[in-house]
Amino acid sequence: MLPYELLIGLRYTRAKRRNHFISFISVISMAGIALGVMALIVVLSVMNGFQEELRGRILGVASHMEISGPGGRLVDWQGLAAQVARHPEVRGSAPYVSGQALLAADGETKGAMVRGLLPAEEGKVAEFAGNMKSGRLDHLRPGEFNIILGSDLARSLGVFPGDKLAVIAPQGVVTPAGMLPRIKQFNVVGIFQMGMFEYDAGLALMHLEDARKLYRLGDAVSGLRVKLADMDRAPWVLRELARGLSGDFYLSDWTMSHANFFQAVQIEKRMMFIILTLIVAVAAFNIISTLVMAVTDKQADIAILRTLGASPNSIMAIFMVQGSLIGVIGTLLGVASGVLLALNVETVVPWIERAVGMDLFPADVYYISELPSKLNWPDVWTIGGVALVLSFLATLYPSWRAANIQPAEALRYE
Repeated sequence: MLPYELLIGLRYTRAKRRNHFISFISVISMAGIALGVMALIVVLSVMNGFQEELRGRILGVASHMEISGPGGRLVDWQGLAAQVARHPEVRGSAPYVSGQALLAADGETKGAMVRGLLPAEEGKVAEFAGNMKSGRLDHLRPGEFNIILGSDLARSLGVFPGDKLAVIAPQGVVTPAGMLPRIKQFNVVGIFQMGMFEYDAGLALMHLEDARKLYRLGDAVSGLRVKLADMDRAPWVLRELARGLSGDFYLSDWTMSHANFFQAVQIEKRMMFIILTLIVAVAAFNIISTLVMAVTDKQADIAILRTLGASPNSIMAIFMVQGSLIGVIGTLLGVASGVLLALNVETVVPWIERAVGMDLFPADVYYISELPSKLNWPDVWTIGGVALVLSFLATLYPSWRAANIQPAEALRYE
């Protein structure tokens, strides 16, 4: 048997009111909560998608973790790779040589970061092979002095695969005429496009042996790049490796090298949550208006219930049920529509673009040409919970006023 407070509260919610304005406000409150919850779910899902997409692109070129030696020189990288591989969360490692250089071709000169790598090992830590516009990573062969450029860097230099360019290393050679930079001619054998301007416009790849010769590192490399099974555990793995490695090394992970960027994205996500929660709050507190008018409309009913023995707490519970039901229905509608839209953003956005006749996310302006979405269920439960709590809080004051109505006063003019 259901409590009579619940039955009466549900009946008040369904019953036709003499004052139709109360029903209108109830519907508006319900729609506002649903709209706010839907907007929160969709916006946070899109921001999760952006974060995931950009993080994937950044870490497709960078690495989860880097280990280098004193002075930026690592001599026995094979021994270090063997030590690192013993950690259960390490999935692969590859050596690299990193340095700055000027690239010159047909009168154009651009600064770039040069990365020397082993094509056979690089696939363990990066994703260049899947982002080649022309050529292949294995075209980098030792002693042939071949080079692969980012798409924007190649465009600014005006070079294509098959062309030649000069690589000018800042470390010079001392001559009687003074310090002269080292210059070596390279063959352009490929172009990659990662979708990140930082890399497409400022990164050049060459074989590890050629980079060693260019920067006179001998048998040393700049460091070791490491890929982990779970990138989010990089700080913990770093601390464990730091305690277990024998030797002097400098360790860094992606949360250090790109900390400002990812912290900015996280702060934006939190602020969007707060701002959009205000929409839910405004809609939820419309319930106060609805219940205040409902209490005024039902004063005679309240007085009769009190004379029949209903306690103030029971009267309060009746109107709390009525107001909470508005919040529950609005929240459920918002969660359902928000989840449905978040899971189909990739379909909905192109339809909107066709309807309005414009490209909402042009590829030449944004990092990505499609709107990504990643539904995070803990976000959904948090949003739904916040909406329900706000709706419940909005019922307290009107319900308390209803509980304090005196039967004699309410029936005096009936």
